[in-house]
Amino acid sequence: MREGPTIHITQLAALTFGNAADGLWLENCASQGSGPSVIHLMIPRHKLEALTGASVIDELTAIASRAAAAVVAIDRSKVEWRTKTDLSPVTAADEAANAVIVPGLSQLLPGMPIVSEEDTGRARPSALGACFALVDPLDGTREFLAGRDEFTVNIAIVLDGSPKIGVIAAPTLGLVWRGIVGRGTERLRVAAGAGPHQASEIRAMRTRRRPADGFVATVSRSHFDAQTAAFLKRLPIAAQVSCGSSLKFCRIAEGSADLYARLARTCE
Repeated sequence: MREGPTIHITQLAALTFGNAADGLWLENCASQGSGPSVIHLMIPRHKLEALTGASVIDELTAIASRAAAAVVAIDRSKVEWRTKTDLSPVTAADEAANAVIVPGLSQLLPGMPIVSEEDTGRARPSALGACFALVDPLDGTREFLAGRDEFTVNIAIVLDGSPKIGVIAAPTLGLVWRGIVGRGTERLRVAAGAGPHQASEIRAMRTRRRPADGFVATVSRSHFDAQTAAFLKRLPIAAQVSCGSSLKFCRIAEGSADLYARLARTCE
């Protein structure tokens, strides 16, 4: 870690945040002479330890919950939708959730690049670096429009090419699944818009062992195809559950389902 000049807390008003390749930095806008001084914090941003504190995961949960509240505030019976260039639908609910998440992440993690599915109007980051936020403000827009509850708000922090922190909120189910790699996962029962400390239930999660009577398989409600069906026929399947959005993975993570098979086309 490089050394830098010492600052006092009263000087913070004159500083701006940014991010460098090796971590978070503060720049003294008022400095004179040879140029601005760069003050490196004690914990670089690209280190997992800098992001895995309880306060960060709670703040991410609160952001997801506020986005969930923005989604349920939209009247699904009247909402209009349009088709994006990838032929998937987008609604005012997608955009409302995005309008909560992106500013929230920017405030919580200043300078961190954000990749959001609904941020097509913003300029792309010139470089993502080792750490960035990955967002799907409303996963399962088709289910939202169909009046089903199988849609989610997804936020992840990606480090060195792998997701390390994840928060998924199901707005109408009143559930949040969250976890940190190496720190465990949990499911919260919390109303959309409420903070994690208002959860009526917090339950640790883990996947389950293979059931003796066969697997519970989740399948995509919108993308189930003959190839996937043929694959599942080769397995001991006790039950098959159609589901939209990232809920399929949440059910596996909490131990209520065992696998998700999809051999249809996927997009990145």
